[in-house]
Amino acid sequence: MRGLSNILGSAQGVVLLMALVFALAIGITNPGFLSVATIVDLMRNSLVTGIFALGVMMVLASGGIDVSFTAIGAFAMYTTMTLVLGVDIDVPIVGLFLASALIGAALGLINGLLIGGLGLPTLIVTLGTLSLFRGALLTFVGTTYLTSVPRNVISFARTMIVRMENAVGQLVSLPLSFVVLVGVTIFVAILMNFTMFGRKIYAIGGSEEGARRIGIDVARVKIWIYVIAGAIAGLAGMTHMTLSRMANPFDLVGTELNVIAAVVLGGARITGGHGTVTGALLGALVITMINTSLLSAGVPSYWQRVVVGLLIIIGTGLPILTDRHRAKRERLARAAV
Repeated sequence: MRGLSNILGSAQGVVLLMALVFALAIGITNPGFLSVATIVDLMRNSLVTGIFALGVMMVLASGGIDVSFTAIGAFAMYTTMTLVLGVDIDVPIVGLFLASALIGAALGLINGLLIGGLGLPTLIVTLGTLSLFRGALLTFVGTTYLTSVPRNVISFARTMIVRMENAVGQLVSLPLSFVVLVGVTIFVAILMNFTMFGRKIYAIGGSEEGARRIGIDVARVKIWIYVIAGAIAGLAGMTHMTLSRMANPFDLVGTELNVIAAVVLGGARITGGHGTVTGALLGALVITMINTSLLSAGVPSYWQRVVVGLLIIIGTGLPILTDRHRAKRERLARAAV
């Protein structure tokens, strides 16, 4: 019983338990779901969501919220491809990802200056920049699909780490772009867990005034948070482009809820001070599993929102209730002594 309480007291434990229960429920009706091929397919489908989630997790841990990350990803990806195709230069695939990350960082800097420099509310600013970046992309950059992508992009997209067939003979694969998720995961994990900057993020999220009193330059840290989150969004946008093998300026925007749901489901809180890399990735995997499995089962898309909403409530509510129960039990124990 105590082991179950410890699991439910951990956000990652709750998400993992829900994922297992959900997978078992689907496996009963579809035995082929419980296979290595399904895991590979889920990892592929959650690539972009997972990369986005890591950047959003940093923002939520600091006590902020960002809804402009999909617009940043789309702007960075499409602008990069427009420039490369316009100048007709053979840019290596690493250069494309780097350019997209730099454009994303520049857009993130705008968020950072407005939020950290001027002290404006995060939700209002990012709602505004969501519309601003998207409008600027469609107005000044382009609105047409770019299907004639460079040859090295096609080569990169066709390179697979793993390739296999599922139970019904369909081919599933894990593309080389998976290394982008791995790289971002390692970077964010080191940043959040082993650097002073990461400690400052959690300190600001726990109490912004308290962080100021101990000498943390809150404005500067916030600016860098949004710059890094913007760069990660740029990488997510370019990853999406390599998966689809085309640059579509209308892609990504509208998927914010799934990403934020994944991060919140993984243990991050809107109030700040909480959030882990493991939780964000597990949340992204669960959200992807729900959406893809319900879709393949023929369940209407609006039911996906119902299930995601319930999981968010359960995933965030159980750890809080468990914390309250543990605190009450400790108070009773001290009173008995």
